[in-house]
Amino acid sequence: MDTLIHPSDLDAWHRWEDAQLPLGARLHRWAGVLRDIARPDSRAGQVVVTRGGPDPRLLVCLESLSPTSVKALLHPLRDVHPEQVAVVAPVGVRDLLPPWTWTERTGLSLDLVPPLAADAGLVLSTGHSRPLGRAAQAAVDPHRFVTVQHGLLTPHAAPLAPGTTLLAWSEADAQFWRSGREDVTSRVVGSQLLWEAAEPPPADVDPQAHPVFLGQLHASELPRGVLTRAAEAFCLAEHATYRPHPSESDRRALATHARWEAKGIAVDRSGIPLHELGAPVVSVFSAGVLEAAAAGLPAWVALTDPPQWLRDFWTRYGMAEWGGPPTAPPEHPGMEPSRAVADALRAMMDR
Repeated sequence: MDTLIHPSDLDAWHRWEDAQLPLGARLHRWAGVLRDIARPDSRAGQVVVTRGGPDPRLLVCLESLSPTSVKALLHPLRDVHPEQVAVVAPVGVRDLLPPWTWTERTGLSLDLVPPLAADAGLVLSTGHSRPLGRAAQAAVDPHRFVTVQHGLLTPHAAPLAPGTTLLAWSEADAQFWRSGREDVTSRVVGSQLLWEAAEPPPADVDPQAHPVFLGQLHASELPRGVLTRAAEAFCLAEHATYRPHPSESDRRALATHARWEAKGIAVDRSGIPLHELGAPVVSVFSAGVLEAAAAGLPAWVALTDPPQWLRDFWTRYGMAEWGGPPTAPPEHPGMEPSRAVADALRAMMDR
């Protein structure tokens, strides 16, 4: 069945997540915990609060500056009055917000987030699995903790917060993320990521271009060995270029890239946007496959003998396997997703 492995148990999900970390990273994390125990006057990492006015009615919890999070959480603010907004993030985000006289304050996350959330009464986040979202979620009514989907969902995704209001890419994703839970309310708004990928002009496709394989060596859903062998086999067989994910920066990944280059596999570190590559795109389960298809590029997925959950994932997102017709462009919603999110937020602020 195509459902979450941990549909409601966040602690169990965190145990799974911790188990995926390399030993060195786990030891580093535990060392930090022990330091906090030894120095009880210390606090969790600093954050920046960016306000548009003195009495915000919406608190946005931005855990990272990843492009998917920025599109999902900050782009809707273009259609919300800035005076009603406060954003809490690891760094200042004024340059990412609509033009306005924003004020910034740096402080301690656990000290600032709960009262900010309680005063605002409405929170927008990507979930409660990370520190900012979890601190805010505990301070508001469950249904006023709004979770917006920012990426593709696998069975290893973190569970939704109790009673949250979910803004999902599709009804299939909403049902999958709920995984049978009746406490979650959902609404389909579409994907800002894919909306922007589909913006004209369409990508120019070079009929002579070799495929580009999108790397995912950082992914925890499949063993790294499986992902490494899949990428290497495809690139050698199809003379494809390998495009590392930005998170492939650890020594093991860099050594793998170097080994592949020694074998004659081209590694693209240019950072050129996907739609400018003009080449077919292939991956195991990257969102880049849908971005490429939305932009008009031929795109596929490829993995020998995939597990059933991955086949279900490919089906849910309409991803086509290598060797057949390419992935069809994702369905285009009638309203820009960021505006749909903003509409939902404004309606909740009026209640």
